[in-house]
Amino acid sequence: MILSLLIGAGSGLSLIVAIGAQNAFVLRQGIRREHVLPVVLICALTDAVLELLGVAGIGFVVQQAPILLEIVRWGGVAFLLWYAWSAARRALRPEVLVAGEGGGGSLRRTILACLAITYLNPHVYLDTMVLMGSIGNAQGDPARWWFVAGGALASIVWFFVLGYGARALTRFFATPRSWQILDWVVAAVMLGIAARLVFGGLGV
Repeated sequence: MILSLLIGAGSGLSLIVAIGAQNAFVLRQGIRREHVLPVVLICALTDAVLELLGVAGIGFVVQQAPILLEIVRWGGVAFLLWYAWSAARRALRPEVLVAGEGGGGSLRRTILACLAITYLNPHVYLDTMVLMGSIGNAQGDPARWWFVAGGALASIVWFFVLGYGARALTRFFATPRSWQILDWVVAAVMLGIAARLVFGGLGV
């Protein structure tokens, strides 16, 4: 069971550690020290729930319903392009944020943005429900449930470390130039993922 737990944790980390829209969003919120707890909880719990559904067999249903993923795909493209544009506008007018002071974004707006970044990316479903679900089911019973626990634990640890560990970068981001660089990076990441969705498809 410990082996299945470790396999789940390793598989989960291999999928979420890569730089992406979700990680970039969590990192920025962490540096701003703005609504970090709800953001990391949404990201971590979403991964856990989707992995659980995947191991329970929902991943197969998702794989057989490409039209649903196509709808999410183009919705995701639109949102990512909008977010990239917002980051680029901020980069053109960089701001100085002091440690412990948020940028004024409301909790509601932050949560909505986090939910959009999380659920409008079809690769989230493919990674968690389809891929993690397939690997988990290959473990057999009851090992697959330990696999899910490992994956969920990895997500929780990663997002909390990313969100709260970002505070260590606060001093570096005390200058407009640093925020400008971060926002250009965020814009590039969002555009890259949007382009991947447009030209690369879903890879199903």
